[in-house]
Formats: sequence, C-alpha cells, structure tokens
Amino acid sequence: MRKYFLSISLLLVAINAYALPAPSTLDARERRLNRPTPTPTPRPQIQIQTQPFTQPQTQTRTQTRVPTQTQTQTQARAAAVSPEGSRPSTTVVIDAGHGGFDRGGIPRQRVPESMMNLDVALRLQTVLQAYGYRVVMTRDRDVFIPLGTRVAIANSYRDAIFVCIHFNATPRSAASGIETYFYSSQSLPLASAIHYYVAGGAPSANRGVRRRGFFVLRRTTIPSVLVECGFLTNPTEANYAQSAAYRQKLAEEIGRGVRERSLVASTSAANRLAANNTTVPLQPFIDQTHYRDPDLVRSKHGRSSKSSKSTSSKRKRSSDSDSDSDTPKKKSTKKKKSAPAKTED
Repeated sequence: MRKYFLSISLLLVAINAYALPAPSTLDARERRLNRPTPTPTPRPQIQIQTQPFTQPQTQTRTQTRVPTQTQTQTQARAAAVSPEGSRPSTTVVIDAGHGGFDRGGIPRQRVPESMMNLDVALRLQTVLQAYGYRVVMTRDRDVFIPLGTRVAIANSYRDAIFVCIHFNATPRSAASGIETYFYSSQSLPLASAIHYYVAGGAPSANRGVRRRGFFVLRRTTIPSVLVECGFLTNPTEANYAQSAAYRQKLAEEIGRGVRERSLVASTSAANRLAANNTTVPLQPFIDQTHYRDPDLVRSKHGRSSKSSKSTSSKRKRSSDSDSDSDTPKKKSTKKKKSAPAKTED
C-alpha cells in the first residue's frame, strides 16, 4: 500500500514537472506579453519633385519684374519727350491783359479793355479745357497783375504755351482789324495758326501777323503770342466786342488755332505729308521790332512834322498793352508830373 502511494506521488510529480513551466520562465512570459508593443519607426520616404523647382521661380520673378521697370521708364520718357498726338504740350497759360485799376486802352475810351480781355480769356479757358488741355490763368478776375509776374507764371511751365488776350486802341477811330504778335521764331507757328482762324472767322479786317518785342513776348521762354482782337476805339468793332456771341466766337477760333498749331505748313514736304495734307498756311509777318505801325502814327493829313509823329507815337505807346522796353519807368519819367505812369506801357 505504501508503495502504491509512493508511485502515485512520483507520477504526479512527473506530470507537474512537464505541465507547468518554471516560475522564472512564467515571469518572463508575463513580462513579455504585458510589455507595450513599440511603435515601428517609419522609414523615410523619398519624394521626387514634390515641390516646384526654385530656380525657375526665381527666373520667372526676374523676367516679370525687369520688363515692368523698363516699361515704366519708357512710359515716363515718352511722356516727357514724345508729342501727345498732334499737340506738343498740354498746358496753356492764358493772360488776360490789364486788369484792376489798369483799364487798358487810351483815355476817354468808352469800352473798358480789361473787362473784354478777361471775358474772352475765361471763354478760351472753357474751350481749351474741353479739348483736354490744362489751363493756367494769370488772372481770373478783375485784378492787376504786374508784367513780371505774368512772365514768371508763363516761364514756370517748361512745356507750355502762352496766349495773351488784348483789344487794340488808337486815337484814330478809323483803324480796325485783327493783329497777332510774336517775337521768337519758335512762336511763329503758334501765331500763324491762331491768326489764321481768328482773322478768318472775324468780320474785321486782317492786319496780319507782326513781330514785335512786347515785354511778355520777349521775356517768356516758351512759345508766346499776343492777340489783338480788334479796336475798341472803332465804333463797329466796339459793338462787336460788346456782343457775348462775338466774344465766344473769338475764344473758339483762338482755341482752334492752339489745337491745330502743329498743322502749320512749312517748306518741308515731309511735314505736309505727316499732317495728312491738312495744313495751316505759315503766315507772312511784318517785322515791327524797329519801327511803329504807320497806320497808328500817321496823322489824318498824311505826312506830318516830326513833332506830330512824336505825339502820335507817344499816344500809341500809352495804348499798347506791353512795352518794347525792359524799363518802362524811363518812358514814364517825363510824364510823371502830368499823368501817372501806365501800368502796361
């Protein structure tokens, strides 16, 4: 019996020995099973051309920027040098002669010249602005502006033109007609165009284009003209000037001459072809830089003595809108006691 229990015990021990692992082995298995599974390290993936190549972008930006700068410089250079269509400049300085206490004309003149000048100048401003010009007024109301100030305003605009508006006057009431004055050769095309349209559109006589050294013409550095729109001392032309329709007509014809001054014909056939055969004739002119207009200094009885010529000449000088002299005071010193010096003499 004892042997029986011993053999059973040995059998159980053998079974347990094979059935259960060693305690150390069991612990290792538990640690291995309960251990957190490490996250596999991702392998670096090679991406081929996943982003655009940087060099072409740099070249593209450079190619885009450089033409823009060049184009800007070209446009700026063209705006400063090239003509705008058929107009070399887009600024017009309009000068209404006299003003304020200076009525213009001659003593006992019925129609004040300063107000007629201003009205035509303001109408001309509207006409030129409608054409697209930039207009600068030396005065836009009844005030007196010195001649030096008028010249300074004109010269402050390098690429502008200067148009001075006046009406004529003389003790000889029979004198009549339209005159246009210039001084420098660069002003002759402008004077030709303006006179061509004004004299052609007015019912008054055509007294032609004249070269004379008026202060505002001689001292300006840009193309400059002075338009005499008729004689206010002539009864017929004075009636014309007092008509608003006539003053509007004068402004429109002056504005047309300003706009089409580049079409003045020259001796060059190329210029005529460039103007598409639409030309304004270059006007002949009378050079009055050394002598006065005989119509304005001649007496009613034909030739007169030197004293009568001198008196008429002095009267004409007092009626002129501007002076041929740089120092008007020299002319007025002898008259200073009897009469005040003329403002635009």
